[in-house]
Amino acid sequence: MLAVNAIDVSYGESPILTGLSLAVGEGQVVCVMGRNGVGKTTLLRTIMGLLAPRRGTIVFDGHEIDRLTPYERARRGIGYVPQGREIFPSLSVRENLVLGARRKRPPPESLDYVLSLFPALSQMLGKRGGDLSGGQQQQLAIARALISDPKLLLLDEPTEGIQPSIVEEIAAVLERIKGERTRSILLVEQYLEFARAICDRFYVMEKGSVALEGDRGAFRVDEVSQFLSV
Repeated sequence: MLAVNAIDVSYGESPILTGLSLAVGEGQVVCVMGRNGVGKTTLLRTIMGLLAPRRGTIVFDGHEIDRLTPYERARRGIGYVPQGREIFPSLSVRENLVLGARRKRPPPESLDYVLSLFPALSQMLGKRGGDLSGGQQQQLAIARALISDPKLLLLDEPTEGIQPSIVEEIAAVLERIKGERTRSILLVEQYLEFARAICDRFYVMEKGSVALEGDRGAFRVDEVSQFLSV
């Protein structure tokens, strides 16, 4: 599905990612963890095409995508929920979803699907995105990414700053998606119990590279937390 092969990424002359490699298989949920500033968001932005690697390749669905624009990557089936959600606050919930679908009118089955994942949004379709709570905005951001039916969903810390009840709802949605086996998820997450519960495979980053990786059975909270403590 996705293979990131030994990429180097810099901001100006400052290296952020160095020789980083990871893989996401068909239908897998893969979690990336690490302290703030180790390059997790940079990794997702590079996969999405918002940043360009100086070295290495990114292969998605059997094809190198290094030269593709973010829009072209989205068309190929990559959905992205950035840190901070970045919904359109002045647009309604429905309008945000329409923009996510990238067509004037989303297929009814696509709209029905995302509203089945987040039923509360069905009561808010006419509300402005900026009037929603932080947790509701996060649900909208995920729904907006899913309505185009991506093969791979990139999620950047979806539980950050979210009330516990909505964290549980998001966890249930990700479990449902995982159970459907129709798409893969690459998830940046700091909440270790959440990550261990949902992941098939995990990577822990330190100083722009992978310091620890393994399958779900090898996930030890005490071991991983050593790389997250200050």
